[in-house]
Amino acid sequence: MSAPEPFARADAGEWVSFAPGKARRVRLHTPELMQVEARIAAGLSTASHSHPHVQVSFVLAGRIRVTVGDETAELGPGDSFVVASGVEHGATALSDVTLLDTFTPAREDFLG
Repeated sequence: MSAPEPFARADAGEWVSFAPGKARRVRLHTPELMQVEARIAAGLSTASHSHPHVQVSFVLAGRIRVTVGDETAELGPGDSFVVASGVEHGATALSDVTLLDTFTPAREDFLG
């Protein structure tokens, strides 16, 4: 992992398409923590999955239906959700949505 940058400007990070209609860019990271901006086009879903990272997500724009474990909520701008390590979760974008995701520890798979 490269040395952490102390600042991220609005245009920081390169957008990476990880599926049609889905893109992300790493904003900042240290080995212990990572901030990622993600965009998902309206109508698209993320399959239910889990990972060892704790995830906190903040909805910057749009509306999204999120399931964490056995609970589901529709969220909009200013809303947040948290996913504990190993918990199944997934989402459906009800409109074009932009999220600010934070992971601990950092997701090394997002850096390569």
